[in-house]
Amino acid sequence: MAAVLVSGVTRRGLTWIIAGAPRREFWSRSREEEKPVVAETVEEVKKEPILVCPPLRNRTYVPPEDLQSRLESHVREIFGSSAPSNWQDISLEDGHLKFSFLVRLADDLGHAVPNSRLREMSRVRDVLDFYKEPVQDRSKFDELIASNLPPNLKITWGY
Repeated sequence: MAAVLVSGVTRRGLTWIIAGAPRREFWSRSREEEKPVVAETVEEVKKEPILVCPPLRNRTYVPPEDLQSRLESHVREIFGSSAPSNWQDISLEDGHLKFSFLVRLADDLGHAVPNSRLREMSRVRDVLDFYKEPVQDRSKFDELIASNLPPNLKITWGY
């Protein structure tokens, strides 16, 4: 093939050569050289990992004997002395009052209202009904083991 020379630009085959420099070098000159980013060295403080097992959740709840008086005292603290005499019909529509009321009860009684039941708590009466129900942390298998089984039936956990 014949080389065509036009003001310092020639073409040989399928590549262009400008003033004797190959195309790769030509385009790399126009780009700014990327400087490598140097990260500052930060000394990492290595601490011993804390491998403490969290306490097991105890879902067993037995309502106390004085549940109604405890709830009434918490209602008087949260809603003030202006609470009506029929304190069980007080509305829990205000989110801040509802939250502070339920948090105090959870701390006092050691049993919290689960998230799935929060929307059902619209009056103090609903909260009282919730805390009246005892909760046992037992599965059906635990109940079967504790019951009187026939002598030919045994339940073992390790299988």
